[in-house]
Amino acid sequence: MRLIRNPQAVIPELQLGCVATIGAFDGLHLGHRRILRRVREIAAERGLPALAFSFDPTPKEFFSRGAKPARLMRFREKFEALDELGMDVFFCPRFNAAMARMSPDEFIEKLLIGILRVKHIVVGDDFRFAHQRAGSVENLRARATELGYSVEKVGSVLEGNQRVSSSAVRELLEAGRCDEAAQLLGQPYRMSGQVVEGEKLGRTLGMPTANVRLKRSQSPVQGIFAVRVGGLTDSWLNGVASIGTRPTVGGTEPLLEVHIFDFDRDIYGAHIQVEFLAKLRDEERFPDVDALTRQMFKDAEHARAILGA
Repeated sequence: MRLIRNPQAVIPELQLGCVATIGAFDGLHLGHRRILRRVREIAAERGLPALAFSFDPTPKEFFSRGAKPARLMRFREKFEALDELGMDVFFCPRFNAAMARMSPDEFIEKLLIGILRVKHIVVGDDFRFAHQRAGSVENLRARATELGYSVEKVGSVLEGNQRVSSSAVRELLEAGRCDEAAQLLGQPYRMSGQVVEGEKLGRTLGMPTANVRLKRSQSPVQGIFAVRVGGLTDSWLNGVASIGTRPTVGGTEPLLEVHIFDFDRDIYGAHIQVEFLAKLRDEERFPDVDALTRQMFKDAEHARAILGA
């Protein structure tokens, strides 16, 4: 999949046009996947590239004051997921003040037609764009005949009586309801990253951990979890993980720490995926390291029971 960050670039792959969709695509839940599947279908029929258009930072992050909203996916995770889903091009310019000022007509003329040469666009039923979210599907349709493209709106996906959305996934994860979040995502929620060298406290306490920096301002999950780890062997490995600042030992940086059961290998530098299957408890400050250690082993036993490990 080709990544394009420069909105002024001439894009050879798009000289004949493309089939596109626009969105934040945070988490790539079932609703996103329905839209992307439709984009790929139409692109194959027309012999054109399938393109996903997003912004980084997202408009919501750009306009937020104070703490940024929790990201389900950091940039690399989103890129890798879109690639796995079969998209040909990921167009992801930086959202800035100039982008924020664009009217719906400017957005259509300069970005969709001037740069991307869109021939068909697929959007969700809640799609909004341009200055103050003034643009809608109706704005797209109003210019379609004149500018030579077509528009298709895809309805929301419902899981039970709930509309599938990134916000709903975040709320479920924050509440520790990992199984329900997985139903909206179509798979367990996961994070990925490179294993970095830590303080080796876990090894000293008899429970070595693989440490991964979160690389996001706020995590959608916090606490202790039963997990599976991918990227190290041909199969997923069971384990227990902590996401937090480690208050008992004076930690300040949020960190993902994973203890993989029955596994003893140097994996510094490896890129791993961590799937969150069940929340065990919230992070807490213990009176001393001995109390923390006892709880860590209880958490491991609890996770093994859940995972059948």
